[in-house]
Amino acid sequence: MIEQPTPHTAPLLDVRGVSKRYGEREALRSVSFDADAGEMVAVIGPNGAGKTTLLSIVAGVQPPTGGEVRMADAGRVGWVPQTPALYSRLSVAENLELFARLERRAGGSFDLAAAVAAMIEQTGLRERAAERVERLSGGNRQRVNIAIGLLSEPTLLVLDEPSSSLDPRQRERLWHFICAFSRAGRCVLFSTHNVAEAERYAQRVVVLADGELLFNGSPGELATAAGSDGGLGFEGAFVEFLRARGH
Repeated sequence: MIEQPTPHTAPLLDVRGVSKRYGEREALRSVSFDADAGEMVAVIGPNGAGKTTLLSIVAGVQPPTGGEVRMADAGRVGWVPQTPALYSRLSVAENLELFARLERRAGGSFDLAAAVAAMIEQTGLRERAAERVERLSGGNRQRVNIAIGLLSEPTLLVLDEPSSSLDPRQRERLWHFICAFSRAGRCVLFSTHNVAEAERYAQRVVVLADGELLFNGSPGELATAAGSDGGLGFEGAFVEFLRARGH
């Protein structure tokens, strides 16, 4: 019996040769990687590495100077910036309704009321729906921020430092929700300074330093590239990997 070749499936996200300049400063230099449906990819690196610049380009917030970002099957992108862009004097439901109207005006085709209700339910905010955002905890504000990113029913969710201001319990709840989103067959691309999150939740890590792509592979492969036998731990291996490459 002749085995049939496994059909090739195009990646959901394809980033090719993306560069970004701000005047004389080169924030990104020809960064390339891809990501599949159901995959969680962490972007890690020291301060000033270009993580936020890369994520904002993937999300379509700003254009690259060179290269391109392609999505399979006209997929939609949900963008969750590090600082929640919320209206503090409006309630949770009012914020979601406002952003849903903007999303629909930008070309989204969905039932506005149903979309808002679904996001409140999915992010566990039903008991907070009528509460002003200014009265919410940091964890609940971040959940509202993510709910806004999900309004377009994206196939790719891009999150910039999603857990940076959260306590351990809030982080656990947040990652439980994000992982469920990924298991539903969507792709998640996130940046983090907490490299333990990258090791725990991502199937793949992309390492940036000074705008340059240094590594693209699994957490285990990064530890191997650092020459670690496991004794350093993932964070130690990551630091050693950067040190060995002059960063």
